[in-house]
Amino acid sequence: MKPLRVLFTNISIEQRTGAEMFIHDLALGLMRRGHQALVYSPRLGPLAGELRGKGIAVVSDIARIGDVPDVIHGQHHTETMIALLRFPGVPGISVCHDRIWWADGAPEFPRICCCVAVDENCRDRLVNEQGISPDRVRVIFNSVDLERFQPRGPLPARPRRALMFSNYAEVHEDNYFDTVRAGCAASGIELEVAGLRAGTATDAPEKLLPRFDVVFGKARCALEAMACGAAVVLCDYRGLGPIVTSVNFPLLRRQNFGMRTLLDPFSVEGIRARLAAYDAEDAAKVTALVRRGCGFESVLDQWIALYEEVREAAARTTPVPLEDELRAASAYLQRLVSELSVPDPRPEPALTWTRAVRHCLRPLLPLSIRNWMRRRRWI
Repeated sequence: MKPLRVLFTNISIEQRTGAEMFIHDLALGLMRRGHQALVYSPRLGPLAGELRGKGIAVVSDIARIGDVPDVIHGQHHTETMIALLRFPGVPGISVCHDRIWWADGAPEFPRICCCVAVDENCRDRLVNEQGISPDRVRVIFNSVDLERFQPRGPLPARPRRALMFSNYAEVHEDNYFDTVRAGCAASGIELEVAGLRAGTATDAPEKLLPRFDVVFGKARCALEAMACGAAVVLCDYRGLGPIVTSVNFPLLRRQNFGMRTLLDPFSVEGIRARLAAYDAEDAAKVTALVRRGCGFESVLDQWIALYEEVREAAARTTPVPLEDELRAASAYLQRLVSELSVPDPRPEPALTWTRAVRHCLRPLLPLSIRNWMRRRRWI
């Protein structure tokens, strides 16, 4: 097979969020298989530096890309359209990671050959809200790097330590983290937090996760925790989900352990009920399921096969007339203007003096000291 050249787009390549790490892993996976990956995003940060340091070209100005890609892997519709218009004739794929965020919808453009959803929830958005034909939508589930996330030893009969693994958790009374912490305390379990908004993000989760018996999180975070052997309770700012078991695993997998599984409101009683369902032996069965069927290499095979299919289909297809593309671009811009007024559904807590001081203090303290102070509610 002729090597592929794939251009990835994303709204940002700054932090270790789910969609950004998704591109990070795919780009490096392609490079290891002998293909070329290019990355475009208007907002770059530390993660872009990591990719560059590993040999991946990352730009905030798409005009700097000189090589014409074979396929555009588009995430977030504005950046996807920028790439499609910059490279006439190149086919595109639109990837949806979120059911409701405005930027994750698929743009309507003739050269988008297919759309990919990371779970059935996102597929419903594409098919049943955007009206995209089902035969143009694929589902490719998320995965976990099994070499990086190694299983820990056997879990204890009763859990002792728990981790909130989420970029949305914050340590203050108005955040859902406080409810989870109260439920853990009532169950005699110590809770820590790792994530961007808490100021405790880590670039080595594979070293952190094996230290905990229970992990609270969703989607990619949940999958990584399960691969390491922890019992996982699904939750995030949208709501509380179940504890993952070998029985409910197939259903939860189809929803990517994400939004559609988070159906219950947060309560101390709800947290205690999930912790009461902790079963070390069953958690080991869940880990075996993840390690048997959710590995990154097999999912990378699916993506490469799709890129090759799109490249070959484009080579056999008559080019789209320029007038059709210009009309589609005009219609897209008209829709974009109306969408710009739609607020981000993710909550942004009001800034207070207490929160401002906390945000200033957290980056200055080592993680161990922050966790020690947090247990005493000093920060």
